[in-house]
Amino acid sequence: MRDTIAAVATGGVRCAVGILRLSGPEAIRAAGAVFRPMGGTPLAECEDRRLVLGWLLDREGRPVDQVLATVSRAPHSYTGEDTAELQCHGSPAVLALGLESLFAQGVRQAGPGEFTRRAFLKGKLDLMQAEAVADLIDAETQAAARCAGGQLAGALSRKVGAVYDALVDVSAHFHAVLDYPDEDIDPFSARTLDEALSGAERDLCSLLESYQRGKLLVEGIPCAIVGRPNAGKSSLLNALLGYERAIVTDIPGTTRDTVEEKCTLGGRLLRLIDTAGIRETGDAVERLGVERSRRALEGAELALVLLDSTAPLGPEDADILDLASAVPHVIRVYTKADLPGSVPPPPEEEHAVLLSSRTGAGLSELEAAIAACFPAGADQERGELLTNARQAEAAGRALSAVRSARESLDMGMTPDAVLVDVEGAMGALGELTGRNLREDVTGRIFARFCVGK
Repeated sequence: MRDTIAAVATGGVRCAVGILRLSGPEAIRAAGAVFRPMGGTPLAECEDRRLVLGWLLDREGRPVDQVLATVSRAPHSYTGEDTAELQCHGSPAVLALGLESLFAQGVRQAGPGEFTRRAFLKGKLDLMQAEAVADLIDAETQAAARCAGGQLAGALSRKVGAVYDALVDVSAHFHAVLDYPDEDIDPFSARTLDEALSGAERDLCSLLESYQRGKLLVEGIPCAIVGRPNAGKSSLLNALLGYERAIVTDIPGTTRDTVEEKCTLGGRLLRLIDTAGIRETGDAVERLGVERSRRALEGAELALVLLDSTAPLGPEDADILDLASAVPHVIRVYTKADLPGSVPPPPEEEHAVLLSSRTGAGLSELEAAIAACFPAGADQERGELLTNARQAEAAGRALSAVRSARESLDMGMTPDAVLVDVEGAMGALGELTGRNLREDVTGRIFARFCVGK
């Protein structure tokens, strides 16, 4: 990290304010070379984190824009290095001229996530906090943003760190007894070891159980909209999205394929899947659509089973409800509430709503039903959920190692054999925080970041 990097930190579209960000040993000098302060004090002599008004200069030294500049010296900066920012008007042309000027000063273009990667390598963030930065940028709901904010503040790191530290204590105690037999150190007992391993196993199980909720929070809940033909599936999809995404006609079997879109409902991010009407059909194309509808149900966490409130339930409705019974969460949606002859759901049905996609009546009740299916837990609010497959895989290996250590202990194996698995668990937990990590893994992690962050 001996070179200095720069990037547009606000994207490539026209906006009110655009930021040029620099980090590295030459950041302040390079920024000062392309910035002419109105007060006369060179940027290198300005106080940290104080905005200075001046002019951004092009490669020939001509004023391009009136901007604000600020510097933060190492180690008191986001990256832990000397950093500088130039806050310009958000014209892509102005920002491009500014970058050209900086490149002429020997600065190079930053890669995706390189600022955050430097913060990680400088110890300003651990790896889970760095991943939280990307999750915060990508958050599509307030709940996801709050969870990522908690992770960035270190909530998940502290939870993992407590397990890691407990295992370190076990390992350190064992080696102290082994290396200093003449010292007055409490003996290393199987009971003490088992208690420590039991606590680690319990905490890791709790952590892994959070992954499914964390994944749904970040990626969205797979939600299949199913029902027989003309039950109102495409109409509901359009109503939830707020625009005409799917074709709606009175002809049964109009939808022949799945249509997928995201939307936020009840504060939850849903991956809506509008499906073909499920029924027996001799049409080969429609039959393929029905098969895709069945597969959508198999992969769903939530099924909205649409039932026509103006008609009695038939055998096809019963078959669909039977198929949906394997989905973790099912809500019966009685449609066409605005038509004559509409009948509300039976009072004994708990997860059922009556709505009209045409008028919007009942959509708020559907939101409330979805929110009840996926309540926000305290660990979500604090940011203590695992939210990606890398984290879950490492936590799973740590749990397997701890369980293996307990099994070895139960079999009466010597403490040194048990400690092999304990140290394996420590290694896996170290991958979670970034204490032990290969370079290729960090490369893949930071590649998902946007340039400028």
